[in-house]
Amino acid sequence: MDFSAAFTSRWFKSASDPQDEHIRHTLKATGDLPGHIAIIMDGNGRWARQKGKTRIEGHIAGVDAVRDVVEACAQLDIRYLTLFTFSTENWKRPEKEISSLMQLLIKVLQKETRTLYRNNVRLHVIGNISQLPKKVRETLNETVELTKNNTGLTLCIALSYSGKWDILQACKAISREIAAGEISPDEIDERLVDASLSTRGMPEPELLIRTSGEFRISNFLLWQSAYSEIYFTNIYWPDFRRSQLYDAIRDFQKRERRFGLTSEQLKDKKALQD
Repeated sequence: MDFSAAFTSRWFKSASDPQDEHIRHTLKATGDLPGHIAIIMDGNGRWARQKGKTRIEGHIAGVDAVRDVVEACAQLDIRYLTLFTFSTENWKRPEKEISSLMQLLIKVLQKETRTLYRNNVRLHVIGNISQLPKKVRETLNETVELTKNNTGLTLCIALSYSGKWDILQACKAISREIAAGEISPDEIDERLVDASLSTRGMPEPELLIRTSGEFRISNFLLWQSAYSEIYFTNIYWPDFRRSQLYDAIRDFQKRERRFGLTSEQLKDKKALQD
């Protein structure tokens, strides 16, 4: 499989677009930016079918979308970006497609790791990594190790991941602590569960984006997205770019995040803080 099409664009272009800089400045001035954005990157296959291409060509085209969104988030000073890259359910797909996806992941990481490092991006991986091929695990570990001390955007890749798996492995970890006499059942609370999930140490996503026109979260960050603002778009992932990301952020900034409170209570709370 020829993956050269995945590397036709440069990550973190040296020349910045003045118009894009203005848009980013306006977004920052308009309201709060989400500290953590999570994206369900959906629609690669349907995009490919519309264009008479193969599914793997759709996945290759999706790399450009990843590139632009990662760059935009870093330039906006977003702290965390989590991309749903491969779910536990995706193992049911045809073997040839899975193999091509794994090869593509390796090639992208090998090609772009140094660029991520130079641009202060830290790679983090969540999911049942033990299910991944050895070469994928090795390549991921190399990138994670190289970027571990970076302090800019944390790019979190969800691989062989599902929300149910995440909660189950947290339950098992807590059960082992109880069995060892390290904690009692009465000590289980939300903070303990948070600390037992694969996303421990990360803030919950404030904005969850799903592309392709589907209206579901597909077993992604089930615990963590309890209070996420969800943004759906009909655009297939290969066509998603920073302009669509900006639209999602604008929509996020217009929402009133009440967390169970009334609008009046929020206003009173804000008045006290001011």
